Amino acid sequence: MIVVPVILAVLVLLAVAAVALAIRSRNMQIWLGSYLRRRPPPRPASGPVHVMFCFVDHFEPNWGRVDLATQRARVERWCRDYRALADRHRDADDRPPQHSFFYPEEEYVEEHLDKLAALCADGYGEIEIHLHHDNDTPENFTATIARFNELLHERHGALPRDPKTGQLRFGFIHGNWCLDNSRADGRWCGLNNELILLRELGCYADFTLPSAPSDTQTRMVNSIYYATDDPLRPKSHDSGVPVRVGGQPSGDLMIVQGPLGLNWRERRLGVVPRIENADVRRGCPPTPARVDHWVRTGIHVEGRPEWIFVKVHTHGTQERDMDTLLGEAAERMHAHLERTYNDGTNHVLHYVTAREMYNIIKAAEAGRSGNPGDWRDFELPPPPHRLRSVSTAAARPPVE
Repeated sequence: MIVVPVILAVLVLLAVAAVALAIRSRNMQIWLGSYLRRRPPPRPASGPVHVMFCFVDHFEPNWGRVDLATQRARVERWCRDYRALADRHRDADDRPPQHSFFYPEEEYVEEHLDKLAALCADGYGEIEIHLHHDNDTPENFTATIARFNELLHERHGALPRDPKTGQLRFGFIHGNWCLDNSRADGRWCGLNNELILLRELGCYADFTLPSAPSDTQTRMVNSIYYATDDPLRPKSHDSGVPVRVGGQPSGDLMIVQGPLGLNWRERRLGVVPRIENADVRRGCPPTPARVDHWVRTGIHVEGRPEWIFVKVHTHGTQERDMDTLLGEAAERMHAHLERTYNDGTNHVLHYVTAREMYNIIKAAEAGRSGNPGDWRDFELPPPPHRLRSVSTAAARPPVE
């Protein structure tokens, strides 16, 4: 009977078509090949693996275009509840969890930044720059970022100055994921030379990625690399030169990516793996299994596999997610990190800000080794609002 083989062949073709459709519908064709070819670094022959854990936040108090009272409530809850959460946890350096608030320029409200700056001054994080823009021009972009840099530094004590040049330095996250005009339809940016402009303005690194399932996701995944801008084309950071021990900075901008992969433990309909894109919110809470996946991904500076960089992200001011970010789910995440990745023998945990992560990356590039916690201020010093945190930490009573 020829019918059975034909039916089987048709079923196979339908299955292949369904898989291809699922891949295309989530833009996985952009990065899946790179992901499948990559192998995590081997475990060092001796000594512990140091885990740098960095939480970056697209922190938007005006999300949903709400009134000022709602914005205030969102910021006040963070400043209250995050202190309580962080005070219950410590890393190997006796540091509480660190939160990097990437604040959107277009949502600036002085009182919100005052409150965040006070939180950061007490040792709980740092403030960086987030921007949503559309159909922009180089002139307007440059003026906007330069003005916001000065405002954050002068009025709120944020952003460090480069010790060599005196220029203000900042980390960057692009709104709508569209760094360097990377969205296929050209919306929510407009600048094909954005990497060059960011370098000229003092940006030390971009922390936007991963952005999957968006079509702004790059081919290069699970990497720390230098991207070179082609001002005539968008998405110049689609690939780049990995940062390596003994290497030299190149191109226009360092790209620090978070973990991206396939989550086979939490499959849709019990069959299709979910995309693990390091996003933390109510719909994808930071379970111990996800934490283990982030660490296993093994993002590192080439030649320094014993230093692992884990960068996860969120949109922290959305009410539906706050219970996850400031409640039991976050408690369990930190407890798992401290229990599993801070035994001092196999792993050592370091809670770091975006700036500190960059400094440790640069220290690895320069050939430094040992305890990465020693290199938190390797190239860029703390911003002014962090200077008070040293004395505050010294005066803080021990955690029971």
